Amino acid sequence: MKRIISTDKAPGAIGPYSQAVECNGIVYTSGMIAIDPATGSLSEGGINEQTNLVLCNLEALFRSIGMNLGNVVKTTVFMKNMSQFAEMNAIYAKYFKENPPARSTVEVARLPKDVLVEIECIAARE
Repeated sequence: MKRIISTDKAPGAIGPYSQAVECNGIVYTSGMIAIDPATGSLSEGGINEQTNLVLCNLEALFRSIGMNLGNVVKTTVFMKNMSQFAEMNAIYAKYFKENPPARSTVEVARLPKDVLVEIECIAARE
């Protein structure tokens, strides 16, 4: 069974997609960018602030369905500029301290709303 996941604790979808979808105990998130869910405003900060906000939003999304970032088994990080990898990675490491998920990180030409980072996750219920 496919279940659509939606919460006001994370930025709402701005197109024809869901914040996340759960199927057979596996949760697939859409790419999350640095939007403040309370105001709908895009983060004006740099890579550190944007990475932190994205991971806070993902954490809130998972909490809304009784999960947490410890359930994440795979992430994909899209970056506008790979030269900022070390900064992004330092923030990322604060959220995935133990048993970090598998991860791919790629540099892309452009991201939605010209953000610096976008992260998507796959998580499994225990």
